Amino acid sequence: MRLARDRAARRRLAALTAAGAVALVAGIAAGAGDDGEPERTREAARPAPEASLPLRAQVGQLLVSSFDGTTVPAYLARRLRAGETAGVILFAKNGGDLADWRALTHSLQRAAGGSALVAVDQEGGEIRSLEFAGPGPGQPLQGEPAQVRALARAAGRELRRAGVNVDLAPVADVSADAAALAGRTFPGTAADVAERTRASVAGFRAGGVAATAKHFPGLGAAALNTDDGAVTIDVPRAVLTARELVPFEAAVDAHVPLVMLSHALYPALDPDRIASQSPAVATELLRERLGFHGVAVTDSMEAAAVLARSRVGAAAERSVAAGADLILMTGSASWNEVFARLLERARRSPAFRARVRESAARVLALKSVLGLRPPRAP
Repeated sequence: MRLARDRAARRRLAALTAAGAVALVAGIAAGAGDDGEPERTREAARPAPEASLPLRAQVGQLLVSSFDGTTVPAYLARRLRAGETAGVILFAKNGGDLADWRALTHSLQRAAGGSALVAVDQEGGEIRSLEFAGPGPGQPLQGEPAQVRALARAAGRELRRAGVNVDLAPVADVSADAAALAGRTFPGTAADVAERTRASVAGFRAGGVAATAKHFPGLGAAALNTDDGAVTIDVPRAVLTARELVPFEAAVDAHVPLVMLSHALYPALDPDRIASQSPAVATELLRERLGFHGVAVTDSMEAAAVLARSRVGAAAERSVAAGADLILMTGSASWNEVFARLLERARRSPAFRARVRESAARVLALKSVLGLRPPRAP
């Protein structure tokens, strides 16, 4: 029975290759509110599951939580039951062997009623949350596109067997040899990276796991990881278009389910706001220019590049307002501040409330194609 369900989930995930698969559910018309926020027209949509969720659960569908132990804490189980978090990101510290991971992810899904996104960082090489699963080599050593696809497919099957349904990979950045992410990127030109990114997305899909192209609009030129400090990618817009954006365009063309927003500042795109908090990047560039209809997830909200500007609650609010759908929290205490902040803003702002509903629709659409249930919120 489990094998049949996994096969069905893989078929549903394959549906993401059809143009507009997520957009059918995710298009929400959001008008200007009485708080003076700008009007943003969205595609009309048929009634979707998010409309029946209470506001607390709609806000919850925008949040990815984390925890420190190897068992599900009571507070997290409560959030999952109430629909007040979309799921979790897990790290090596949370699991051990395959049996441990299966037990943990089963507990998460039992608490969530089968609705939890379970995400990991499984790029390959040293960046693997599940040490027993692939890809074995890091992205620089994964070979030609056909081999990249085969490795991703095998890894996806191993992840799915462990109860993981979202992989925060591949890295789609075009990196120079001396750049901070040089050891984590596909080799070659922008076109080479694009081919391998497309292959990786297809491979993970075939393995039953949703891939994530990161770090939009490209972190390959960074001398420092945004986890460690503020980063500015000060290159002309023409260079971003001709180099950094090429692999992301390929990923969107391959209907990648998720795109991760970078925390770097790109003055050519927005001189004031980092990408994860910039409407010019998250909405105008990713949605309107590249035509991405899937889920936009932030990089870790506890990154130094974020905390240099504000606390996590304010940063999360800015990201959602800019167009992010999922707020990725790698600190176990961050949910308390972020959830309260987003809920308060949604209660007082009709425009922000519409923005929350739009993102909740996209997240629920992703859950549907992964074979997950809508949250059973009261």
